[in-house]
Amino acid sequence: MNLVERVKAILLSPRTEWAVIDGESGDAGYLFKNYVAILAAIPAVALLIWSLLLGGFGLVLAILAYILYCVAWYVEALIIDALAPTFGGRKDMPSALKVAAYSSTAAWLAGVFRIIPGLAILGIVGLYSLYLLYLGLPALRKSPPEKAIGYTAAVVVIMIVIFVVVVLVLGGLLIRPF
Repeated sequence: MNLVERVKAILLSPRTEWAVIDGESGDAGYLFKNYVAILAAIPAVALLIWSLLLGGFGLVLAILAYILYCVAWYVEALIIDALAPTFGGRKDMPSALKVAAYSSTAAWLAGVFRIIPGLAILGIVGLYSLYLLYLGLPALRKSPPEKAIGYTAAVVVIMIVIFVVVVLVLGGLLIRPF
């Protein structure tokens, strides 16, 4: 898999690309090293650059964001796999890892808009990842297409709840007086 070609294909022709992805290995190490680790770095590096442009010191924040993006990929895969039977799909962690990785492409790429505050609103194009998730779930999880909206919504809601909890916990830890 060529990274640039995969990114281009998943963004421009996701229906046909999901079929290609379905035939590939879902090895966690390979996906992480060759896709997730690279693309998840984009919003983290953008956050670092933005912080430095504003005169701040955002290295710790950028590293934390990068770690959270990488962990979120795996957590999302766990959720996708756990919910599969509920939505008529099959449990298969390698496929869940692929769906979580490749459906996140648009969101990770949109992170580049964080560099310039005036362009941050363009980060909304990252919502295209929801569409990629919607297409990827039935394609790789083999769930009925008519259940894709519910499956997608369930994954997104659970991820939002987890995100809020993590932010609240980290926020509480970071603003505690020492």
